Amino acid sequence: MNFARMAVATIFAAIPLGGTVAQSCHSSYELVCVPAGVSDVDCAGGSGNGPYYVRGPVRVVGWDEYRLDRDGDGIACER
Repeated sequence: MNFARMAVATIFAAIPLGGTVAQSCHSSYELVCVPAGVSDVDCAGGSGNGPYYVRGPVRVVGWDEYRLDRDGDGIACER
């Protein structure tokens, strides 16, 4: 695992490990920009394999397309 790349991805929340910036934020998530129109987004520090990562907390206000809110309480990627 390349931790330098992962750190950049988590800080900016919309930069995949490949280095391309996402175009827009998903309307179902607030507090953090979760990329829209990408194949997969995972919580930073979790067991997901990306290629996009977000550091929470993230408020889920619509359909949880990326299944970030595992416990269903409306807050995703919480510690």
